[in-house]
Amino acid sequence: MLFGNELLKLRTIRSPWLMLAATQLVVVAGVSGLFVQGADVDDPDTVQGALAHVGLISLFTLVLGIAAVAGEHRHQTITDTYLSTPRRGRVFAAKLGVYSAVGAVFGAMSAVAAIVATAVWLAAKGGSLDLGDAEVWQTLAGGIGWDTAFAAIGVGLGAVVRNLAGAVAAALAWIALVEGIVGQLLGDSAARWLPFRAGSALAAVGMSDGASQLSQPAAALLLTAYIIAFAVAGLAAVTRRDVA
Repeated sequence: MLFGNELLKLRTIRSPWLMLAATQLVVVAGVSGLFVQGADVDDPDTVQGALAHVGLISLFTLVLGIAAVAGEHRHQTITDTYLSTPRRGRVFAAKLGVYSAVGAVFGAMSAVAAIVATAVWLAAKGGSLDLGDAEVWQTLAGGIGWDTAFAAIGVGLGAVVRNLAGAVAAALAWIALVEGIVGQLLGDSAARWLPFRAGSALAAVGMSDGASQLSQPAAALLLTAYIIAFAVAGLAAVTRRDVA
């Protein structure tokens, strides 16, 4: 029932559909930009870098997850949601599950777009995409996992910071500024433990700079820890604070 309600909300508003369309354009544009700049089609990093664009739409799934809770506060529909299901923890759990799944769907569809765009560009430049290469599928799976993780993290963040604009601004500022500053001040050995860098490591399998980032299993475990932390914080926020 709760999962169905969340899915109904998603299907009946335009923003998720617009974001889904935008993610495909972003992936195709990112892949195209890589080849337009003269990437070497014989370099394995070129294919991995092109397919790794799947993970970059995690910014969209992060915002989508934030809107799951903070968006209802903005539009003042959260009161009706809690009145229909007084057990707020169940509502939060439903949002977490549904939006994580939606993040995975966004990632899967972007993976298809990345495969097609990469294959087309490689063929145009005299190369070919080897779908039998295990690293290709590891990269795609990592990107989808990154998208899924950030959707879940977004739900927790949206529950903690209920102002939609504030939560989105804080998330983007963290990615654009804080993680970069930490990297400059403390180096990659410290910055690689932060969420966006962990997501990058999850998707950047086999890249030549892998020595400065976490392994894919370590990145997956770290992002799982972040999901749990934000889920616990979000659950505490929705069950202990007043709606207003």
